[in-house]
Amino acid sequence: MRTILHSDCNNFYASVEMLRRPELRGVPVAVCGSKEDRHGIVLAKNQLAKEAGVKTGDVLWRAKKKCPDIVQLPADFSAYLRVSKEVRKIYERYTDCAEAFGIDECWLDVTETQGMFGGGRAIAEKIRAAVQGEIGITVSVGVSWNKIFAKLASDIKKPDAVTEITPENYRQTAWRLPVEDLLYVGGATKRKLNARGVFTIGQLARTPEELLREWLGKWGSYLHAFANGQDRTPVYRREEEQNIKSIGNSLTCHRDLETEEDVYMLLLLLSDSVAARLRESPFGKAKTVHLSVTDAALGHCGKQGKMPLPSRVSIDIADCAFGLFRAVYPWMLPVRALGVSVSNFTGGNDQMNIFTDIIGENKRERMEEAVDKLRKRYGNTIIQRATVLKDARLKNLDIRGEHVIHPENFFGK
Repeated sequence: MRTILHSDCNNFYASVEMLRRPELRGVPVAVCGSKEDRHGIVLAKNQLAKEAGVKTGDVLWRAKKKCPDIVQLPADFSAYLRVSKEVRKIYERYTDCAEAFGIDECWLDVTETQGMFGGGRAIAEKIRAAVQGEIGITVSVGVSWNKIFAKLASDIKKPDAVTEITPENYRQTAWRLPVEDLLYVGGATKRKLNARGVFTIGQLARTPEELLREWLGKWGSYLHAFANGQDRTPVYRREEEQNIKSIGNSLTCHRDLETEEDVYMLLLLLSDSVAARLRESPFGKAKTVHLSVTDAALGHCGKQGKMPLPSRVSIDIADCAFGLFRAVYPWMLPVRALGVSVSNFTGGNDQMNIFTDIIGENKRERMEEAVDKLRKRYGNTIIQRATVLKDARLKNLDIRGEHVIHPENFFGK
């Protein structure tokens, strides 16, 4: 049986800010997006702000109303990334099998090394003490035999704690929790399950798999396995080549998007980065485009569809994504975030039919490859689409090179 840890840096952005500003200890703190760029929302908060009712995603005026004494600070992602790298160095003392989950969370497989350090819980306690003693922030660590339950365990007791979910106690520990606490159960899935009388992880686990497939499609089978502790997903080493099934990018918009023109502009930027990554890969062309949309109230929707022909050209991906957007988004609220990914790769076996515009397709690919070379030599913002230049904030956005950090738990907690 494996021994898997999941370590979560508590209130990470706010904790880093308090490291930099010791005078803020004992004060409620929120790390926020700028009022100009994000209509001012809370990206992360410390424990005192959380206890006052401040939530991730709150607009700034609402956070201030809930907690009049709150100190609101702008985000400094470069600082958070530096601290994240230092924390990772501590993890790697105990295993080389460490897989990041965002900037502030990480899975560790200590199955092969636990004998040297006294077991999984002992390693978790050593990590907790080292991060606090050497860096000055706290972590909550979950210990289990699979990734899903290790993640769940790290969420049970916060801050600064170690929690175990074992084959002996998971029915008492995990099954009593709300179903939405299980990784990958989002708002839409929660509503579907609640409508059918499934409110806890235990109820999910005891629901027949066939019924879950009827309700949720193949995802029902995955969630049934997860709830029963049957996740066998490996923890990947940093240098290990993973079996990549999709290539994508997403962005929380610098301002809420209110028109289709705004949406298409951002989809072009995202598709540019996705197509460039695909051209660098050995996967050939993609057949399927996936779109995810988050509205201003943090509600989610998504859709996938096939392109008319396999492609690795950005305009083909963007046009398909825009068609999906029009089909799925009701425009009840402005758009807060967009994501585009591609999958179902040809593996380099790109067969053309007699109706394919081979010359036109090759010309577009050669043109984008030329742009790739320019960007590689002079930077990703050296050449931009004319459409993007309409927005002053987008024209200098290096969506491929810089967009690697996502706000802490932005879409969840």
